[in-house]
Amino acid sequence: MTSPAELQYVVLHGHRRAYRMMGSGPALLLLHGLGCDSSTWSTVIPTLAEHYTVIAPDLLGHGESDKPNADYSLGGYANGMRDLLTILRIDKVTVVGHSLGGGIAMQFAYQYPERTERVCLISTGGLGPEVTPLIRFLTVPGSGALLGAVTARPLRPVVSGGLRALSRIGLPLTRDLGEVSEIYQNLSDPGMRRAVQRVTSHVLNWRGQYVTMTDRAYLARLMPMLVLWGRQDVVIPVSHAGTASAYATNSEVHVLEKSGHFPHKDHPEEFCRLVVEFIATNKPANYHRGRWRALMRSGDQAVLDPVSDAPAAAG
Repeated sequence: MTSPAELQYVVLHGHRRAYRMMGSGPALLLLHGLGCDSSTWSTVIPTLAEHYTVIAPDLLGHGESDKPNADYSLGGYANGMRDLLTILRIDKVTVVGHSLGGGIAMQFAYQYPERTERVCLISTGGLGPEVTPLIRFLTVPGSGALLGAVTARPLRPVVSGGLRALSRIGLPLTRDLGEVSEIYQNLSDPGMRRAVQRVTSHVLNWRGQYVTMTDRAYLARLMPMLVLWGRQDVVIPVSHAGTASAYATNSEVHVLEKSGHFPHKDHPEEFCRLVVEFIATNKPANYHRGRWRALMRSGDQAVLDPVSDAPAAAG
């Protein structure tokens, strides 16, 4: 019999989707970052599953999910998550997204507010142009061929072993190289290289990220939002956590010391504690079309009734 924490599979629209599912109770959807897969959550799934039904998919183009020549936009991923949840008979979720997964989480909440109870963003993309040159490189013409060459079988043990060794030095600049080593090995798969480059082309160019949620961040007034970041993140700067709090003024922001781009792996106990406390102290969002309409009409100047679900002045 398959363990609930092990990979399971479902076919959606002709493509196999891999996912992990464990626990019971309110649903928690965990979305991994670029080049990773659901195993990035392995240290936190058991603890979170003590409180929630945890669903951790391998995004299309990643892990054990299929890697077709398909739509790898944020909107396409959000659609895929809606369909996976529908197949699993899950109506509403608190969505947790790391890095690219954070961008997908925001897009999911924007497209499907009636199915989103809360949003947790972990070192998320989509809050500013700054991002490591290693990711910007993926948008440069010819980068796919170069990636294929540097991930060739003879080089793989040397490069991945070197990255892991550097990660053990303990310096802020090398903290995340163990995870980078895993991503490097994943990119030896031509299908994944294509998917990763397709993803990056939708959200950034060689100058940096150009897809942003800041123009719609005021909508977070209607949905509880938690933002977690590592102080030593060299992939996406911690200053973006301040951007989140500036645009989504009611968001809860925590910066974890001695943590890089993967705070859920650097400090799994603290990560789980913050997520559990956030969910316990923030009631699920209650989607009301009138309130969303009022807020969108007047931007962040809308005055909403703090007691009822109706707008105080819908206009």
